[in-house]
Amino acid sequence: MGVLTGLGKALGISKEMSLDDFMTASEAEEVDVMHQAADFYVKPVALQMDSDIKMVEEELKQKNIVLLNISPMARNAPKLKSAVNDLRAFVHGINGDIARIDEDKILLTPQNVKIVKNRKH
Repeated sequence: MGVLTGLGKALGISKEMSLDDFMTASEAEEVDVMHQAADFYVKPVALQMDSDIKMVEEELKQKNIVLLNISPMARNAPKLKSAVNDLRAFVHGINGDIARIDEDKILLTPQNVKIVKNRKH
């Protein structure tokens, strides 16, 4: 059984019924799959300007985890370094955590959420 066939059966869609028949575009717009009620969220944020730092801080205060894309600010190394230092101080002040994931991404966590930084083989 293929994945789509299994998914179709799970959703009650037979071969005669297409996904378009199952849900119209207007109905799909009303379904907010990305933001259904949850206790906390993982939110991607692009660091483009100084005001984004405050947005990240607000997300962390709301106990959300932030995946920060620093590539938009990478062209201005001193500004990026200052922004990351400000965020590091803020995260440590709330007992959160911060770690670089790759060249362009930094993971920031709220209070009492720690990042395992040692890789086990």
